[in-house]
Order: sequence, then C-alpha cells, then structure tokens
Amino acid sequence: MKNYINFRKNSINFLKNLFSSAYPNYIGEEVTKNCEKSQYFLEKSKENLKLALDFIVDDSKIIIKKYFDNLPNILSLIKLDVTAGYVGDPAATSEEEIILCYPAFIAIGTYRFAHPLYEMGVKILPRLMAEYAHGKTGIDIHPGAKIGKSFFIDHGTGVVIGETTVIGDNVKIYQNVTLGAKSFSKNEDGSLVKGMKRHPNVGNNVVIYAGATILGGDTFIGDNVVIGGNSWITKSVY
Repeated sequence: MKNYINFRKNSINFLKNLFSSAYPNYIGEEVTKNCEKSQYFLEKSKENLKLALDFIVDDSKIIIKKYFDNLPNILSLIKLDVTAGYVGDPAATSEEEIILCYPAFIAIGTYRFAHPLYEMGVKILPRLMAEYAHGKTGIDIHPGAKIGKSFFIDHGTGVVIGETTVIGDNVKIYQNVTLGAKSFSKNEDGSLVKGMKRHPNVGNNVVIYAGATILGGDTFIGDNVVIGGNSWITKSVY
C-alpha cells in the first residue's frame, strides 16, 4: 500500500507556496536568502508540484510545463475575483482587505490554482487542495466546477459548489448556498453512475442570496437572475 503522507504534504505546500509567490507581501514566511521573494516561493511551488506529481503519474514534466505556462492567466483570474469582491461588498474598504480578511479569497484562489490540474486529468492532487481550503474557510468548491470571471462569495461559510457546476461571469454568491445534485442515478448492480452532469448551470451577472439551494444537472439559472434567500430550486429559472 502506498504511503500518501508526503504526497499530501507536498500537495498542500504547492498550494501555499503558489499563494506566497503571487502575494508575497501578504502570505508566506519572510525570506532571508538573497533572492526575490516571489521567485523564491515560485521555485518552491515547482519543487512541491514535481514531488507530488511524481508520486501519482509516470511523467510529470509535461504537466508542470503546461501548468506554469498557464500561471499568468490563473493569476489574472484571481485578480479579477479580488476586484469583484471589493466592488461587490460595501463593507470592503480596499482590495488589500479582501486579500487579508476574506475567506473567499483563499477558497476561490485555491479553486483557480486547482482547476487547471483537474482539467489535465490530475484528480486527487487538486481535490486535496480544495479540501484544504474547505477546512480553512468552510467553503467547498470542487476543482472540477467551471467558474467564469469576476466571481465573488460574500461571507462564505457553508457554500457548496459541486463538481459539474458551470458558473458564468460576474456571479455573486452569499453564505450557505448549495449548487448540488438532485439525486444519484444507479447502475443495474446498484452502484452509482459516475461522470454524469449532476449540478446546475448559472448564467452571467447572477446573484444568489444566503441559504439558497439549487439542484440538478438540468437546472439552468439564466443571465441577470436574482435568486432569493432560502430558495429551494430544482427547475430552471430565466
């Protein structure tokens, strides 16, 4: 049986060092070595990713190159999420406050870092990253979900976003929102059917207020829709 302890450690350190490389003046320990702080954490994150991937795949080089070539795009998406948080919350006094104080910054940022790996067929590593953020923030975003630009979760505790959820641009979600599955289809032998579209689609410019539950892979929330608090939705809304 494989020993996953070091794999788990490298997976989480990969995430931590990515955040530290992107936001070196906000996150991560002080660096005493004679080098640029952001680059220092970036190199550490590459080392962590290689160690984690080498444990689960035969050739990590292609994945690592593709991932870090795409990193500027990932960081630009996180920046848009931070701006959306500041613009969308009258209580926020600055984007620095979003980075320092808001759990959504960690949860959504982790999703942004994890999702490209999931898309490349690496499953367990981004799941570990997501569960680490879930434990820290109370926000559960599956790395398989597809989330557009300028996404913001206000307050955040209790939010669940399932694997096959699709979310458009400029969407704002409040605490205790669930984007989940209606039920689970079964095979003839009673086992669950895997790989089905189980979670809802949410359009652009949507607001979903606290406590709303939206279920089902055939449930669509149209553009510019506002979902009221404590709603239970299993049919499409346009």
